[in-house]
Amino acid sequence: MKKLNTLFFLLATYALNAQVISGTVISKNENQPIPYVKIGIEKENAGTVSDEKGNFSIDLSGLDSSKKLRIEVPGYEPYAETVQNLKKQERQQIILKEKTKDIKEVNIKVKKLVDKNWGVNTKTKHVLYSVNPQLKKDDFIGETALEFNASRRSKIKNINLNIASYTSDKPVLMRYSIYTEKNGFPDQNILDEEITVSLTKEMIKDGTFTLDVSEQNIWVQGKFFIGIQFLKEFEGRIFISAALFRTGFLRRFYGEWKKTTLAAPAINIDVKVDKSGKNTKDEASASGDDLEGLISDISQYKIASESSVYGKNESSGGYLEVKDTKLYYEIYGEGEPLFLLHGNSGSIKDFYQQIPVLSKQFKVIVVDTRGQGKSNDTSKKEFTYTQFAQDIKALADHLGLKKINIAGWSDGGITGLEFAIKYPENLDKLIIIGANTFPSGVDERLTSHMKNQLLVLNMENKPEKFNERRLVKMMLNEPHISTKDLNKIQSPVLVIAGDQDVIKQDHTEMMAKEMPHAELKIYKNATHMIPFEHADELNADILKFLGK
Repeated sequence: MKKLNTLFFLLATYALNAQVISGTVISKNENQPIPYVKIGIEKENAGTVSDEKGNFSIDLSGLDSSKKLRIEVPGYEPYAETVQNLKKQERQQIILKEKTKDIKEVNIKVKKLVDKNWGVNTKTKHVLYSVNPQLKKDDFIGETALEFNASRRSKIKNINLNIASYTSDKPVLMRYSIYTEKNGFPDQNILDEEITVSLTKEMIKDGTFTLDVSEQNIWVQGKFFIGIQFLKEFEGRIFISAALFRTGFLRRFYGEWKKTTLAAPAINIDVKVDKSGKNTKDEASASGDDLEGLISDISQYKIASESSVYGKNESSGGYLEVKDTKLYYEIYGEGEPLFLLHGNSGSIKDFYQQIPVLSKQFKVIVVDTRGQGKSNDTSKKEFTYTQFAQDIKALADHLGLKKINIAGWSDGGITGLEFAIKYPENLDKLIIIGANTFPSGVDERLTSHMKNQLLVLNMENKPEKFNERRLVKMMLNEPHISTKDLNKIQSPVLVIAGDQDVIKQDHTEMMAKEMPHAELKIYKNATHMIPFEHADELNADILKFLGK
């Protein structure tokens, strides 16, 4: 029997009553075979792909007779027939009817078209989407898609696929699709014609295969998906770069689309945005980031912090050796001691906008928390916020400070709370910014993001990422500060959070309510990144609170 190129894992052993249907897919008007048609069973992960002459063969054994065989080809009407009817003939022709194209009047208007690039741009060789027919056929034949969101009417110029590695004995046949969105998943293919490519190594330039679709005149607005699928087996394998913690979508044939939050393939598009058109949503949504609106873009602040002297100022810096770690710290100014504690995976330089202002009135001590910044940690134990509080107490003792003030951001705020509970006699006043007292106080989207991050870190199991793994695990499992613990805090506390913070607002309000001498301030139009984005307001609030 002639070996056919299939896109599904066919059963190795057939039952005695196996029924294989063979046929040819033909266009009605042109009476010509249609090559590489995806033929599958509705809502099932079963199917095949016709060859270059439209021929196919599909096993219908064991399928419910009421199930429908489904074919969808851009430019043709959808085809569906029950398995029962198909089993009546051993060989048949499936005729697809061309769609009627409406020729609409074209009004030419001068538009302000702006070039943009959206999607996943990474060219990493460490996180990869593998296309390997020899390894596992059912993974190879799957279709993967990435979500986009165009705030204004936009024309797609290029579809870019970042390919880290390509090995094949012949051109690799692949297909692109563009889908509308329904209930958060890909729905209808909007293309009028198939976009099929025979990919060769020479077509990949600087790690990217760029497909020019400008002549297809593809306009999009709102949510849409771009999907890719490999159609024929080949000797070799392809590795596509992928971005961690981005949501991708997968399906096999006409099975249900499934969401995968572990990683998404590096698909990005060049578009021309009609700036004169109606805006349906904030332009930033076009980036497709799953944490859009939850974690803001802080790249400009990171660049500024890196160029500052803080975190690398040897004239004001020093180390304290405690068990299993060397804590790095810097001191600025004179007056009452004020410790600034950064967030998870941060460092001293994150306070580059606070140090020069606060150090005019206070002795500011900024610390790289153990395992972060320039503070080393050689232990193999899991990190805890209680341990971090013990480190701050050890540093205060080392500096001869009996009573201190603390301003802590995120994890630094949690450490401040632990310090207040464990060392009440050593704390004067406490400011916490975007802190929580138990894990469920964090937005579920961020929690899901961190769970995926930890899963990847555990799978990679790289020694150089050991601290990162401990930090993520700590955020997922801690803290566990009870309302009874909060009730015991007698120091004045200023509780700060953003109205768009990753910390749930009712959780922030609860903390302020449960501490006897707490004040609450919710910053308007603010995310979790208050020390970066609202530095002047924060500095003023800290000085006012400490000056009372």
